[in-house]
Amino acid sequence: MTSQHKPVSPVVAQTKPLAIVGIGASAGGLEALEQFFAQVPDASSLGFVVVQHLDPDKESSLVPLLQRVTLLPVLQVADLMPVEADHVYVAPPGFEVSILNGVLHLLKPAGARGHGLPIDFFLRALAVDQQANAAGVILSGMGSDGTMGARALKEKAGVVLVQAPDTARFEAMPRSVIDASLADMVAPAAQLPRKILAYFAHPMMAQSGLDAQLGPQADSLHSTLEKVLILVRAQTGHDFSLYKKGTVYRRIQRRMAIHQMGTADAYLRHVRENAVEAELLYKELLIGVTSFFRDPEVWEHLRQQVFPRLVRSRPEGGALRAWVAACSTGEEAYTLAMVFAEAVAELEEPADLSLQIFATDLEKESVARARRGVYPENITADVSPERLERFFTRVPGGYRVRQDIRAMVVFAQQSLASDPPFARLDVLSCRNLLIYLEPELQQKLMPLFHHSLNPGGILVLGSAETIGQSSDLFMPLGAKTRIYRRLDAAARVGSFPAYPEGVLSAPLHMPSARKPLPGAGSLQMLADQVLARKFAPAAVLVTAQADIVYFSGKTGKYLEPAAGKANLNLFAMARPGLSQPLGEVFHRALREKAPAVLEPVSVSVDGQAMAFGATVEPLESPEALQGLVMVVFTDAPAPPEPPDSGEADAGRDRRVAELLRELARSREEHQSTREDMQAAQEGLVSANEELQSANEELTTSREEMQSINEELQTVNAELQARVDALARASDDMDNLLNSTDIATLFLDRHLNVRRFTTRATGLFKLIAGDVGRPITDIVSAMDYRDLAGDAREVLRTLMFQEKEVAANEGRWFMVRIMPYRTQDNRIDGVVITFSDISLAKQLEASLRKVQAGKAKPRAGGAKKNEQA
Repeated sequence: MTSQHKPVSPVVAQTKPLAIVGIGASAGGLEALEQFFAQVPDASSLGFVVVQHLDPDKESSLVPLLQRVTLLPVLQVADLMPVEADHVYVAPPGFEVSILNGVLHLLKPAGARGHGLPIDFFLRALAVDQQANAAGVILSGMGSDGTMGARALKEKAGVVLVQAPDTARFEAMPRSVIDASLADMVAPAAQLPRKILAYFAHPMMAQSGLDAQLGPQADSLHSTLEKVLILVRAQTGHDFSLYKKGTVYRRIQRRMAIHQMGTADAYLRHVRENAVEAELLYKELLIGVTSFFRDPEVWEHLRQQVFPRLVRSRPEGGALRAWVAACSTGEEAYTLAMVFAEAVAELEEPADLSLQIFATDLEKESVARARRGVYPENITADVSPERLERFFTRVPGGYRVRQDIRAMVVFAQQSLASDPPFARLDVLSCRNLLIYLEPELQQKLMPLFHHSLNPGGILVLGSAETIGQSSDLFMPLGAKTRIYRRLDAAARVGSFPAYPEGVLSAPLHMPSARKPLPGAGSLQMLADQVLARKFAPAAVLVTAQADIVYFSGKTGKYLEPAAGKANLNLFAMARPGLSQPLGEVFHRALREKAPAVLEPVSVSVDGQAMAFGATVEPLESPEALQGLVMVVFTDAPAPPEPPDSGEADAGRDRRVAELLRELARSREEHQSTREDMQAAQEGLVSANEELQSANEELTTSREEMQSINEELQTVNAELQARVDALARASDDMDNLLNSTDIATLFLDRHLNVRRFTTRATGLFKLIAGDVGRPITDIVSAMDYRDLAGDAREVLRTLMFQEKEVAANEGRWFMVRIMPYRTQDNRIDGVVITFSDISLAKQLEASLRKVQAGKAKPRAGGAKKNEQA
C-alpha cells in the first residue's frame, strides 16, 4: 500500500483536541499490530505511537511492515518530532520515547534502571501530558511491561484497552493489566480501533467540558450524577460526596463513553440495574498512582533527618508507630519500612528500636495485593539494584518483599472518613489523597491527623498537597518535601462527619475557629471595641458544670480565687453570700433553658457591704457556643445602715441571734453538701474523660487486633499451602524411591537411620520405629561387617564407595555409599543403595564353569602330542 498524508481540517482541529494512542507490544506483537492497523481508517483524527521491545543492536523493520497494512504514514520517531493526527510513529531501537506538550523526545535508557520497560516509560509520560486525551493499548507480549503505565493513564482519566488474552500469541502483558483491574475494554486486536474511535467520538469526551456542553441542562446533569453516587454508596457502603466533583464527574463521563451512553439518565438506569457497574465505578473512583520511592527527595529527607531524630528521642528503645493512609497496593508502606531499615543501619551506634507500620486502604483488593508483597518485574524502574538485592527476593514473574520488611507492616481495610483513626503515632503518611477531596473534608482531616500524632510527630503529604489553614497545628520541615511536624497546640475538635460522638476526646476549650472580624478601618467595629472595653458589664462564660472558660471585664469584685489548689469553678470563686443564691438561679436557668435573674443580694467585700445581682443565660447561638452559659454581673445600691434603736427588746434580740446562728449553720451544711457534690461531679467528669480515652484505646486496639488477625490468617494460609506442598513432595519422593525397586537407606551424620525404602526391609530387619536408631544395632542379612566403617570413610573423604557384598540365600548386592547433600550444599549423612546383582553373579559363575570345561580337553591333547 502507498502512504498518503491527509492533514487534519482546521474545523476538526478547533472543535476536537488531538487524542494520542500509545500502543505497547512485545513478543508476538507484530501480528497483533498488523491486525490493529489494518482496521484503522485513514481519517481517524488520532495520533498513534508504537513502542515495542526491540534489540538495541539491530535495525528494526517494523516501519515498512506496518506500512504494508495501512494508508496512514508510518514514521520512525526522531527527536523533537511533533505528533500529528492520522500518523503512526514507531519507537526506534535503543531509545526510550517520552512526550511533552505533544512533542516526542528520544532518551537513552539509564543503565539497568528502567531498561527493558519502554512501554511503561512512554505511557506514564503520555498520561501526564495528555490526561483525558490519552489512550493506552496493550497487545501481545511477555512480562508485565505496560501495567504501571496503564495505572498512570487511569489516574489521569485516560482509557486503557487490552488485547483479549486468548487471541494473543503471548498473553502475559495483557493478562497483567487485566489482573490489576486496569483494563477498560478487552477485545481482539482487530476490534480495538473501532472501540477507540467510538470512545473519543462520544460527546462526553469533548474538550469543552461538562457544563459547556449542556449549558442550561448542566444543573440537571449534576443532579443525575449525584444520584449515581448514591447508588454507589448503597452498593459499596462508601460515600464519595465529599470527593472533588470535577474528578468524580470525569470518571463517570469515562464510564459513559466506554458504554457509549448518550445521556446521564441512561447511565443512571444502567447502574441501578447492574450491580457490577456500580462496583466498577467504585474501583474507578479509587484509582491512584503509587510506586516504590515516589518523590525520592521525600524519602531521603526521612532517611537522613527524620528517622535519626526519632531514634535519638527514644534512647530507651521500644517501637515507633507509623500509619500509611490510602496505601493502595502497599508500595509506599514498604518504602517507609525500607527507609527506616536504611536509616537505622547508618547510625553510628546500633539502636534497639523497631518500626510498626499500619497501612490502610479503602479498596479490599488493593489491601490483599499489598499483603502478598509480590510485585512485577517493572518495579526495577523505581527500585535501585542495591535495594532489590537487599529488600527483595526474586520469584517467578517478579519480586517478593523480604520477610524482615514484610514483618514491619500490618495491612487493613479502612475508610479514612468513617473508621476510627490510629493513635499515638510517630509518623503519619497520607500522600496524594487530599488532592481528590473537597476543601471542607481536607480541613476536617487535619485536626484528626493532629490528634493521631504524638507530640513532635511527623506528617507526610503529597507533593501537590498542603496543610491549608492548619498552620497552628503543623510546622513545615521543608517546602518541597511536604513534611510537617506536629505542634503542641490545642486540638480543634470539630464535627467530623463519620465519627461517632466520643471517639475524639480533648479537654474542653473555647472554639478557635471563628469568623474573621471586619477590617481595621471599620468605624462600627472600632466603636464596638471601645464600648466593650469601657462600658460592657463584667461577665464570665462557663460550662454546664459551672467551670469558667472565659472572663470578660473586671470580675474581681464578684469573684476571687479560692484558697488551696487552683479552681476555676464559678461557685468556688463567688464571694461569700453570693455563691448560694447564684447557684440556685444558675440551675434554674439550666432546667428551664431560659434566662434567669438573680435579685440583688448583700455581699461583704473587704469589710464593706455591697449589693450584687446577676443574669444567667444558657446559649443556643452562635453554634460554636452551644451548651455554654453566660453569667453577667450587675451592681445594685448599697443596703441602708440600720437605724439606731433606743430601747431594744432583749428577748427579740436573743431570738434573732438564735435564728441567725441557725441560718449560719444551715448555710455551712449547705455549703459542705455543695462542695461534696462538686467534688463528686469533678470525679465523674474525670472518670468520664478517662472512659472516653479508654474507649479510644480499645477502638484502636480492636482495629489493630483485627489487622493482626487478618495477618495471621494470611500467614496460616501460606503455611498450610507449604505444608500441603511438602506433603505432596514427600509422597512423590516415597513413590519415586519405591518405584525404582532398589533398596535405599538414608543415614545421618551419626549413622542413625533417617529413612529407608520398602525394599530395604528385605536386607535389614527395619520397622517404622527404627528411625533414629544406629545402623549397627539393626540385624542385617548381608555379610558386610565394614558397612559402618565404610560409611564413616565416605563422610570423611566425601568420595563415594562401591562394593559387591554377599547375602544369605546366595544373593549378591552392589552396595554404593554416597554423601547426603542438603540444598545449601551441606553434608548431613550418607545414602546407601543396594542393587541386586545375584543374577549377574550366577551368570558369571556359569560362564566360568563353561570356560573351565573347555580348558581341560585342550590340556590332555597337548600331553599326548608330547609323548608321541
